[in-house]
Parts: sequence; structure tokens; C-alpha cells
Amino acid sequence: MEKDLLHWRPPAAPDGAPLTGRHVVLETLDADLHAADLFRAFSGHDALWDYMYDGPFSSAASYHRWVKERTLAPETQFYAIRDLASGHCGGVASFLRINPTAGSIEVGNICIAPELQQSTQATEAMYLMMQWVFGAGYRRYEWKCNARNVASRRAAQRLGFSYEGIFRQAAVAKGRNRDTAWFSVIDNEWPALHEAFGAWLAPSNFDASGRQREHLSDLTRLVRANSDPGLRPGN
Repeated sequence: MEKDLLHWRPPAAPDGAPLTGRHVVLETLDADLHAADLFRAFSGHDALWDYMYDGPFSSAASYHRWVKERTLAPETQFYAIRDLASGHCGGVASFLRINPTAGSIEVGNICIAPELQQSTQATEAMYLMMQWVFGAGYRRYEWKCNARNVASRRAAQRLGFSYEGIFRQAAVAKGRNRDTAWFSVIDNEWPALHEAFGAWLAPSNFDASGRQREHLSDLTRLVRANSDPGLRPGN
């Protein structure tokens, strides 16, 4: 049945206001404020950039320059992910392909340093961005990644994004073909995902050693419209 959008209005574009949670704050990326700390977090971990269009970076100056260039692009909103406990920045993510007219927006350019990988902080950062998107009135939230990037595909599914397929030969990245895997969350799925994130992030979901009692993927499984068929055991 076709959805009636008679009273729907295009949402505003991201304004760069901080997104603050219990564990992290997402701050508008600024080369002078964040680049040195991020370069520290990423240094020695060149594999982080394997599936990215840019990087790795050989020096703090080259990374500072890259950050400066990215933050000048009007079509994206980049954030630095700051761990509130340590005070350090350990990741970057952005809103891109921002299309208020269609009510569609994408999350991308995600680079999480080892110090925040597979952490409550990283999950909360993704939750805060999703919460902003649907709170602002967007209808569709997209996640796209190199189809060879199994870790990113697993992350999308864990966070509640539904698999939509593979766009073959979609781009060229670092001299190699890139097939792109597409995922999305739509607005009518958000209330159930919001509840799932709330249950997972609750302090009661973690024991005294910080181990999770319930897995987020188990909480989001019933919400996803489609699972990624490429994510089989051992893949």
C-alpha cells in the first residue's frame, strides 16, 4: 500500500550541533581541534583504510590537511567521536548524500580506531546519529560499504540496517573495482530499533566485568526486513 505523504515535510539538513550520549559526544569535525588526536588513534593501524577511498596517512600534517579538506565540503557533515571517559577522540563518521527533499540521508566515512572498536562507545555513536536522523524527520537512513568489507556488512546488520543488495562495479577505489553493498533503515522501523538500542545500552545489560548480557544483533534481528545472505558462519 502506497504511503500517504500529504502531510510530510522535508526535514532540515544536519546543523552540526553536538550529539551527546552517556559514553560519547559527537562533535563537528575540526582539523585544529581533532586531527592530532585522531591521527594518534589511527597511527600504526593502516588496515583501517583498506576499504576507504583515502588513506592511510603518513604524517600528522597530511591527515590534518585531509580533515581540513573534508570539513570544507558543504554536502557532508563530519563528526569526531570523543570518548567521554578518556577525553580522547577515537573515531570519525559523517552524514552524506543528504537529500531532505526525499527524506533520505546516509551514514558513511566511518573510521573507528582500535581503542573504540567493538565498544559501547562505538555503538552509542551510531545510535546517536540514527536517533538524530529520525528525530529530524528523515524517512530513510542508508549504509553503503565495499562489498568485500565483511566487518562493515556485519556492523550494519547488527545495528538494524536491512540488506538491499549489491551494486556491481559501482565505483573504482584505489585502482580497484568496488562492488557496493546497500543497507537501510526506514522510519517505521525506528521505534522498535530505538527500543532495542535502549535495552542494549542500559547499564543493566552489562555485568560487573562489562560483558553484555544480551547481544544487540539479537535485539535487532526481528526488526530487520532482510538479512545479508553473504554473512554466513565463518564469513
